[in-house]
Amino acid sequence: MIKKMKLEHRKQKVATLPQFFFRLGRYALFALLLIIISVSIGTFGYHYLSHISWLDSFHMACMILTGMGPVVEMANTEAKLFSSFYALYSGVAFLSITAVFFAPIIHRLLHILHVEEENE
Repeated sequence: MIKKMKLEHRKQKVATLPQFFFRLGRYALFALLLIIISVSIGTFGYHYLSHISWLDSFHMACMILTGMGPVVEMANTEAKLFSSFYALYSGVAFLSITAVFFAPIIHRLLHILHVEEENE
């Protein structure tokens, strides 16, 4: 069973540094898991639909996921459709993964600013 980690309420004290780093690590691991899943989908799709090598498929998936653009031209209709939908997915996934990673940092920053504001 996965334990849900609650963020501190605005009226609570700011989390200690070890608690913050533990939280940041959990969010980073989740972001890494999302990256691995996303790159795997792309790698398998490009390999099986475009019939390109595993290394080229991995390279293509990484380049599309990070928004750098395609490396290999798609030769058949299935590959072009997959590439189009993977590119659309990648745009949303990249922004979502970035948000997941930075969420605890932004939360801590806003929490610190709010606590300082209440103390004045």
